[in-house]
Amino acid sequence: MNEEDRSFKHLGVFTSGGDSPGMNATLRAVVRSAVYRGLRVTGILGGYDGMVQDKTIPLGARDVSNIIQRGGTILRTARSEAFRTVEGRKAAAATLARHGIDGLVAIGGDGTFTGANILSKEHGVRTIGLPGTIDNDLWGTDFTIGYDTAVNTAVEAIDKIRDTASSHDRLFFVEVMGRDTGFIALASGLASGAEYVMVPEQLQSLDELVKALTDASVTKSSSIVVVAEGDEEGGAFEIARKTREQIPNADIRVSVLGHLQRGGSPSANDRILASRLGVAAVEALLEGRFDQMAGIVNGNIRFTPFSEAIGKRKELNTDMLRILAILAT
Repeated sequence: MNEEDRSFKHLGVFTSGGDSPGMNATLRAVVRSAVYRGLRVTGILGGYDGMVQDKTIPLGARDVSNIIQRGGTILRTARSEAFRTVEGRKAAAATLARHGIDGLVAIGGDGTFTGANILSKEHGVRTIGLPGTIDNDLWGTDFTIGYDTAVNTAVEAIDKIRDTASSHDRLFFVEVMGRDTGFIALASGLASGAEYVMVPEQLQSLDELVKALTDASVTKSSSIVVVAEGDEEGGAFEIARKTREQIPNADIRVSVLGHLQRGGSPSANDRILASRLGVAAVEALLEGRFDQMAGIVNGNIRFTPFSEAIGKRKELNTDMLRILAILAT
């Protein structure tokens, strides 16, 4: 190690923002990698709010046993209004200083990394971010931790809905998470053989939807439409209402998957991604990296400055919509 590496002795780790499957697997990798390197580790409970209020616990290798398969986060997570204030961030920095924490690993999404970036600028806190969010919307990584599990959860649910749709000749609108992005909607729609997918990134008029459903009804007695909650035409209930006005004879039902997608045991892919990125985060801090997110690009670890990870928009592969339309015929 160089001189800077030897000065780094105590790691803090926390989860923030919405929970996602694989956060515990990430925590396990961070803690065990840090212990392997001879570092002390402190877990911060309840995200930035716990940092402000000094809610911490020591973590060792055995403290993270038997959590790789658990959903949610054992450190818990919360939104923090206090951290949005200058005084709150001073209190958070004071907590870190009081415990002698000289480096942080932040597991979360864009809001988490925004907070870490501000904390670094105001108080010089060295942080590596790990992308723990089901939305898969962060620039600088092909996949975020929890996305694969969320897609598989949605696909499993849509497959079951397909059974009842086929049995009753119904048109189902299935709403999945995605307030600003349609990654989950597009992937789960394509994987489940949906007839149509509506995403926020692509302008899709109601007339286009109705035409697609009308065309499908010539050869099909049932259809599935997957809707990202943030679609410009509205959520699944609103789009179903508008569709019923134009296709009054359709037997329409709506199913909102909601927070079901955030829970459950993480998939093998999410556990592997969490493990790789957790180790990479500790090694990055020891190498003197900070204010960056560790991600995966073309199978390789890549580091992206927080300013880019949260400032650039990750584009949806809209060609998948074309493929879906072909396969839905």
